[in-house]
Amino acid sequence: MASLEVVLGVVAAVVLLGVLAVRASVRLGLPSLLIYLGIGILLGESVLGVQFSDAPLTESLGLGALVLILTEGGLTTRWEAVRPALGVGIALSTVAVAVSIAVVAAALHLLLDLDWRAAFLWGAVLSSTDAAAVFSVLRGVGVSPRLAGALELESGMNDAPVVLAVILLASADSFTWVTPLLIVYELAAGALIGAVLGFGGAWALRRAALPATGLYPLAAIAVCVLAYSAGQLAHASGLLATYVAALVLGNADLPHRGGVRSFAEGLGSLAQIGLFVLLGLYASPPRLLNAVVPALVAGVVLIVAARPLSVVAATAPFRLPWREQAFLSWAGLRGAVPIVLALIALIEGAPSAQALVDVVFVLVVVLTLVQGPTLPWVARRLGVARTAEPRELSVDAAPLDELGADMLQVRVPVGSQLRGVYLGELRLPRGATVSLVVRDEKAFTPTAETRLRERDQLLVVTTAVARRATEERLRAVDQRGRLARWHGGREAKGRRG
Repeated sequence: MASLEVVLGVVAAVVLLGVLAVRASVRLGLPSLLIYLGIGILLGESVLGVQFSDAPLTESLGLGALVLILTEGGLTTRWEAVRPALGVGIALSTVAVAVSIAVVAAALHLLLDLDWRAAFLWGAVLSSTDAAAVFSVLRGVGVSPRLAGALELESGMNDAPVVLAVILLASADSFTWVTPLLIVYELAAGALIGAVLGFGGAWALRRAALPATGLYPLAAIAVCVLAYSAGQLAHASGLLATYVAALVLGNADLPHRGGVRSFAEGLGSLAQIGLFVLLGLYASPPRLLNAVVPALVAGVVLIVAARPLSVVAATAPFRLPWREQAFLSWAGLRGAVPIVLALIALIEGAPSAQALVDVVFVLVVVLTLVQGPTLPWVARRLGVARTAEPRELSVDAAPLDELGADMLQVRVPVGSQLRGVYLGELRLPRGATVSLVVRDEKAFTPTAETRLRERDQLLVVTTAVARRATEERLRAVDQRGRLARWHGGREAKGRRG
């Protein structure tokens, strides 16, 4: 067994290669996920000779990484952005999954001569879009908030029903009338557990005076991981509990919210690197050659029939334009999740599960090469891409517990309506004031006549009572300019006379 210093050195080198791969992937036009897989294959048995074939360990580590990836996705997703797409996202993660499983199963039963149970198992494994792939690729495409929100919600929520379907289909147990009720319970209970822990965690973090800023991100991540554990122990969906808890926490008024999100992004990236390198290490290139033909057959079925039909069925009640339906069909990205699902089937002892693992591995590589780089082009051709999308206002809060106050660090994004507004026109509520402005890396004390510019950073000091109204006022001016009206009685009562 290798010594500790060798193991730590190899892990550190792999992480550094993975970080550098992000920059290389942008230059080469390749998804970084493929580079991570390539690093794993390079380390593996066919190149550098590292022997690794422990399927149970790979599956367990894969699920652990998926928990962190879903945590990152939930913590960095803004509820205001995805709320208009909630119905579409839920439909894509449920109805679309069922239709995709049925279409893939029927096609593979006829084309590959699989028995019906195996065909449905293959369909279930291939039906889940990948959160890591969607979060890493989609946010750089620039589509409308409704489309982006629908795809993010789908990728965050569809893992839960698909995992249940894979476990049921991989086992030798027969289906009964209780099976649908069990699925409904696991999904509903998972969502409820996630919501309870999310709101409870947010309440506790707002009132906890932690001695160090870095403890807040750790606590937020721990709440999300606890949601997964609690969901699994309650025989519910731990993955759905994780995503819901992270979504609630990410949209709560947490102290150091910007730091929490930044830490979650870094941890999610680390989980992606580790997961894809691990899967590349587990893969056996000589065995993958036999999986090329069935993988291509399954890929054609998925792209040409299963995904478009499932999107049409799921979005029919919402009357989406055909261009948006076409983009949703092409944006069903696959990544590590189908490979982890295939490993679950292998651990459960499903027939031909090893062949399924190899086929899914090849299919993921092919689809990532085909869909990932072409997604921006498809969005432009379909007319769903948005150019020069302004970035949202960034507000990070730090509590001053002994003073009963908060400090808000505000960054004015490009395209914000705050540009050109005088500080006196902000009309912040009583108890709030802009105490410092950083412009072009130079800090100065502003006056009421100071006019804001894009990329300015503001330090706003506010009483704890006025903090929410202050943040709402800043966001209102950011979106609607200096003439933005106050809405609701609480803000109106709190503003300066």
